[in-house]
Amino acid sequence: MKGLFQTKGLDLEVKDIDAKTRRVKVALSRFGNVDSDGDVITRGAFAKSIQERGHESQGNRKIKFLRYHDFEHEIGKWISLEESSDYLIGIGELGRSTKGNDALLDYQDGIITEHSIGFISIPDKTFLREDGITELREVFLMEGSAVTFGANQDTPVLDVSKSENRKEYLDKLNEKMFNLINALKNGKGTDDRLETFENQLRVLQSKYNSLINLEPIMNHSKEDEPNDNNHKQFYLNLI
Repeated sequence: MKGLFQTKGLDLEVKDIDAKTRRVKVALSRFGNVDSDGDVITRGAFAKSIQERGHESQGNRKIKFLRYHDFEHEIGKWISLEESSDYLIGIGELGRSTKGNDALLDYQDGIITEHSIGFISIPDKTFLREDGITELREVFLMEGSAVTFGANQDTPVLDVSKSENRKEYLDKLNEKMFNLINALKNGKGTDDRLETFENQLRVLQSKYNSLINLEPIMNHSKEDEPNDNNHKQFYLNLI
């Protein structure tokens, strides 16, 4: 018996892009790290799925190469899936459809930088450790997706507030914004692609605003907190 469909993302793991062959090499999942759900995927968890439904299998229902975990948004096919010591590595070949062409442009422009897997957990291969961490020793891998933002996209401020890596987080936002603005200026691809960029910029806007609103909480006591009217917010002239 299998569990529910789940997704787990990984940030900044595009390994290589070859525009001539339309191939991309990416890390889809990392082994041994504990994610925000308190789960850890162990090496070997994807072996059975790759054997039964990977690129060399004879079955029709192969592991899909999607965007946004949408099974109606297939952008190519996986020509290689392999477990290294640290990662599940995938080599995907992008299709020549409009969606595949848009994805290739997004890889080249640095818009796609994150990937995520969609899978179903297997109860008798899932173990709760004494430290409260859940080990996933085998999963039913259904797809690997290119995504706009990886795991925890709705709670970025909590991650920053708990770490000293605020500058690195802001650098990532700035880099993503720079790439999106340049891609909009180039104007390549379909109207849907350009509209998606605008929506992504709005998401970045909300992330900046969340950080700005959090600043008084991080740097001041409650008595010293400035009046809400003094808060500055970052706006994009897109609406």
